[in-house]
Amino acid sequence: MLRARQKLGKYRILGRIAAGPLADVYKAADTIHKTRVALKIPKADDNVSQDDFLREVQIATRLNHGNILPVQDASFIDGHFVIAMELGTESLADRIVRRMSTAHAMSIADQALAALAHAHEKKIIHCDIKPENFILFPGNRLKLADFGFAKISLRTLKASGSGTIDYIAPEQAMGRPKFQSDVFSLGLVLYRLFSGKLPEWPFKWPMVGYDRLQKRYPPELSTMLRKAIELDPADRFRNASEMATAFRRIKRKYAEKNPSRRRRSVSVKGAGWRKLQWREFQRLYRKDLETRHYCRRCEGPVAENMQGCPWCGVDNPAKGAETTMPAVCPRCERGVKTDWRYCAWCYGPGFEVETTRRFPDKRYAGKCANSRCREPLMPFMRYCPWCKVKIKKPSKIAGNRQKCSTCHSGIVREFWKFCPWCNAPVNR
Repeated sequence: MLRARQKLGKYRILGRIAAGPLADVYKAADTIHKTRVALKIPKADDNVSQDDFLREVQIATRLNHGNILPVQDASFIDGHFVIAMELGTESLADRIVRRMSTAHAMSIADQALAALAHAHEKKIIHCDIKPENFILFPGNRLKLADFGFAKISLRTLKASGSGTIDYIAPEQAMGRPKFQSDVFSLGLVLYRLFSGKLPEWPFKWPMVGYDRLQKRYPPELSTMLRKAIELDPADRFRNASEMATAFRRIKRKYAEKNPSRRRRSVSVKGAGWRKLQWREFQRLYRKDLETRHYCRRCEGPVAENMQGCPWCGVDNPAKGAETTMPAVCPRCERGVKTDWRYCAWCYGPGFEVETTRRFPDKRYAGKCANSRCREPLMPFMRYCPWCKVKIKKPSKIAGNRQKCSTCHSGIVREFWKFCPWCNAPVNR
């Protein structure tokens, strides 16, 4: 595994995003173009063939579509085969577990179908359709990635049963993938997107989550999904293009019955009070607490140094967010400075020492209590980034004397439900 701050050609590793059986994906900084990228690097394993990754690059190069993640660069660097791609905000697998509006879900489904339809038009079978392989970008843009298992449809198709078990079609599991196999997998992804549940084998209707699907969406949508995940490939849509056409017909009919003005008024009525609360909190505390990120579950304002969300209590609420610091801890994915020896937020392993120079920072507000260290500290640090000693003195919020009854750190009792520093409930 590559370590944070390690140099790989022109790329500086910031942290690991995902680990798969064949390859790892890292967040990295392109030191020449001054951009953030995702690097896919095959594992050093005798069972991993670089020819498969070369073929993945060649297949992705044939696809030119706004909803398909392009390969920016591919080359051998320091003995590693490195595939560089655009860096997204999160995967659909991360987003799908949080609340999502009906209109947003319909937009996501439309983009997913458009991506797969383009691949099928180019005679390419993806073979690994799952939420983890759909990457989200700012502006709710969705892109299909990871063509590592993709097959090119020829007159005779030699293939294996590669894929992800939860979403794999029966015929693909037996080594005979077809265009209908991708339709089956995407049908399960969309069923989970719309119903909030992933059905298990055997697929007998009505399946888990069917009540929610019927309540929120038109009946034609459940009919379309049922056809997509029929066990017999001949009973499914022939390809994603045919499925996309059917979906857009349903989406158009739904939009006519549910105009955007009505949907918007319902949304404001249900969630407006929370947005007003967040807005008032940001006006008072955003500058001091640096709550420039949003919780990955409830989307409330949070800071990257918070251990838990003060609104919903989820652990590491800003995980995966863009940091303002020059590097990222590979363990907790929070920002770290390049002159730190350890992560100040988690008890992780040390970093490679790059420099003996100490960089000043206006956020430093105290010093380590260790007499052998006495290096500067920022508020709400859990550990000293220089000597790894646990910090016992609680931090306070400027202009607020309220303290958590558990960890004694500063809290905002009139807004928060949980202490963001120890995750204890806040007694109002």
